[in-house]
Amino acid sequence: MKKEISIRMSGLGGQGVVTAAHILGQAAVLEKKNATVNPFFGAEKRLAPAESYVRISESEIYDVGEVVYPDIIMIYHPDVILKGKSYTMPFYSGIRKNGIIIANYTTEFSLDETDKEELKKSNVKLYFVPATKIALEVGNTELSTNIAMLGYLAGITDVVSLDSLKQSAYERFAGKTKFVASATTAALDESVKKQYAKIEQLISSNNAILEKAYKEAKSIIS
Repeated sequence: MKKEISIRMSGLGGQGVVTAAHILGQAAVLEKKNATVNPFFGAEKRLAPAESYVRISESEIYDVGEVVYPDIIMIYHPDVILKGKSYTMPFYSGIRKNGIIIANYTTEFSLDETDKEELKKSNVKLYFVPATKIALEVGNTELSTNIAMLGYLAGITDVVSLDSLKQSAYERFAGKTKFVASATTAALDESVKKQYAKIEQLISSNNAILEKAYKEAKSIIS
């Protein structure tokens, strides 16, 4: 892993971008790395733009603000790209050379030629992944899209391991760790829990989603 990895997550309100960032940061901590997590959002309403920034390093982290120059960008909803529903435009703004973009899609779509050329110039790899599809097929709820995205991240990169993500997700939803950026984030966590009769079922579902996304990611990059 590089000395420090910076990740920008862009999505819409209600997709659990803030929760995903916390799970990722805690997974890094479980691996004895340093991590900072910063959410950023305006009006707290469903489908409004939302971003989270995660920095992971094996040494001390001093910059804790917005990730302006990310190594990895995660796009949780196609409208971030297609309709500009983001605080950061274009969606690949600031991406470092040889960076990685992981974009969730519900239907196939193409980038315009300008975007393609810009990504090519910086040798950026763009992966389209069906995270919502996996969340629905395995977890029976699109609220688990954020979990699927983390599975793809682990499979495509070496930022954190699959096992660490499983443990971190368990701690998040089992109430072992506390990170509540807002009342809306807490309410979303509770909505996810209500999809299952027992917390054990939620944990099992999360693990299955992570595993499936991880496995598919490995097949993409092989």
